[in-house]
Amino acid sequence: MTLQQRYDAIIDLFARTQPSADTELDFGSVFQLLVAVVLSAQCTDKRVNMVTPALFKAYPTPRLMSEADETEIYEYIKSVSYPNAKAKHLVALSQMLVSDYNSEVPNDMDSLLRLPGVGRKTANVIMAVAFMKEAMPVDTHVYRVSHRMGLVNNRHNTPYKVEQELTKHIPGDKLSQAHHWLLLHGRYVCKSIKPQCDTCIFNNLCPKRLEGSKL
Repeated sequence: MTLQQRYDAIIDLFARTQPSADTELDFGSVFQLLVAVVLSAQCTDKRVNMVTPALFKAYPTPRLMSEADETEIYEYIKSVSYPNAKAKHLVALSQMLVSDYNSEVPNDMDSLLRLPGVGRKTANVIMAVAFMKEAMPVDTHVYRVSHRMGLVNNRHNTPYKVEQELTKHIPGDKLSQAHHWLLLHGRYVCKSIKPQCDTCIFNNLCPKRLEGSKL
């Protein structure tokens, strides 16, 4: 099996078994999605979804959040990871949205990366989920699963290198969907600790079955 054949087989099986995979973050606007993704850094979506209802009720728009004090935002998000830094970022990015983007979340990588607290993964999530653009966010789950399933190799040792390799082999119209497939597979099946190999639909494709595999 060639590398491209491996990609095609995995993407086809995902498409047939999980046609409606999507983000598990709760949000009501592109701005709220941006806030939720910033909060989700090194934190679970479940935890983020516990704090955002009250946060979004108090600050549903960039303008309202831009006028808040960091300590006020902190009180809403203090149970997530790194709440002090994230509170600072949320106020600052809201202020930039108001001052530079007419309170609208931009839909291009360069503009998104200007926003405080927004890295490449977050920017890719916004482009893929909010704007349905061809983008491949690479978080810890996507990174791990891509290596375990033989989609990338040891030379692809950064999230950006993994992103480039996945983008090269996955059709553009399936790229953002593939992000959800890989992420959810890593979250619930191909876990970092105690992966659920017995119930994995990719057992026949997994490199762990190859002779000499280290998995």
